[in-house]
Amino acid sequence: MNKTLLSALLIGTCLGLLAQERPIAFTNAYIIPVEGTDLTKGTLLIKGGKIIALGSNVLIPAEADVKDMKGQILMPGIVDSHSHIGSGEGADGSAPIQPEIRISDSINVENTSIRRAQAGGLTTVNVMPGSGHLLSGQTVYLKLRSGHTIDELAFEKTAGGYLGGMKMANGTNSRRSAGNFPGTRAKSASLVREQFIKAQAYQAKIKAAAGDASKMPARDLGMEALVEVLEGKRTVHHHTHRHDDIVTVLRLQKEFGFKVVLHHVSEAWAVADQIKAGGNNVIGASIIVVDSPGGKLETKEVRFSNGASLEQAGVLTGFHTDDPITDSRWFLRAGALAVRYGMSRQEALKAMTLNNAKLLGLDQRVGSLVVGKDADLVVLSGDPFSVYSKVQETWIEGRRVFNRLDPSDRKFATGGIGAAIDTVNHDALLEDESEDL
Repeated sequence: MNKTLLSALLIGTCLGLLAQERPIAFTNAYIIPVEGTDLTKGTLLIKGGKIIALGSNVLIPAEADVKDMKGQILMPGIVDSHSHIGSGEGADGSAPIQPEIRISDSINVENTSIRRAQAGGLTTVNVMPGSGHLLSGQTVYLKLRSGHTIDELAFEKTAGGYLGGMKMANGTNSRRSAGNFPGTRAKSASLVREQFIKAQAYQAKIKAAAGDASKMPARDLGMEALVEVLEGKRTVHHHTHRHDDIVTVLRLQKEFGFKVVLHHVSEAWAVADQIKAGGNNVIGASIIVVDSPGGKLETKEVRFSNGASLEQAGVLTGFHTDDPITDSRWFLRAGALAVRYGMSRQEALKAMTLNNAKLLGLDQRVGSLVVGKDADLVVLSGDPFSVYSKVQETWIEGRRVFNRLDPSDRKFATGGIGAAIDTVNHDALLEDESEDL
């Protein structure tokens, strides 16, 4: 490697680390904390990647980098509870149930879809395998930091890889005539039930072994993942649309006791009360607001009023993009449309932030501007639900990952050369190493 370039990179890294420890004060902003009252002329103070003060009369340290945000709005970083950015691939066509699959093994963190999500103000995302299987694998919760490996973006590591849930589906997606996939809705439910019964038996063998390696069952990665589901360590994120499919998920949840978030729920308006009656382990619903016609037959009864219906029933509700179904850059439109069809403004704001954080079990760190939480925030040019508002900046843990004024970032918000290719061009980071050959 060229020694001059190496020295420059090392100096830049050191300066970046020092800058991280310098407090940053966002002043004169209209602040929407989501938890608590809006501030018309507030100050947000961050340091070391965390929020350390918020209010109208914050004492700003002399060494702070002060940013005057007059005329702009600050809100928490947007949380997307269901996305497919990063071009990840999950289960294949060999079987309808593959809980051992980890989407984290296939995500391309250099994919430009991640940059476009940053341009949309997204800071935390649940990246899922597809829904063409009854169980298509393990999801991963990502912080959309600037990074080049999955380790740099993963929310945190766990014994089984990375923090995430389990993707399941029913309805038409997982039904097909080929191979051993189910051909009917009833067969779909029976196959899932069969797998959970096997997982219960595997769990019982582990318990009976009481730590004795000689008595342990043969290791089974799929069963290990399903035991995590049974023990509440891994939440099921369940793709489901029609009212009868939604109720089937509720029936299976009650039978096996797993934690579940219901995704899409196109006919949530028809069974909102049943969803609420599911109990504490039915954590809530993650809905998509599709503002263009078309799609699969089972979504024909989807309504813009789903958010309002779920709110009225008392169901914890978030929105998701299902990117690329809805482009991450236009995610705020979901909340705006839901408000237009009866959802309260405050609940719609929560559905983009705090509620989604709760659906992922991450609300102690993200989802609102509260002292002690991660310094994840979005700077907007106007009201979050105005079609005229633009995401100006996106910050994650005290570092800016998107700046609309920077042409190299702006292209991911507006389009342009390099904005839609599969992988970011890193030519500027590479060099001719022929001298070392």
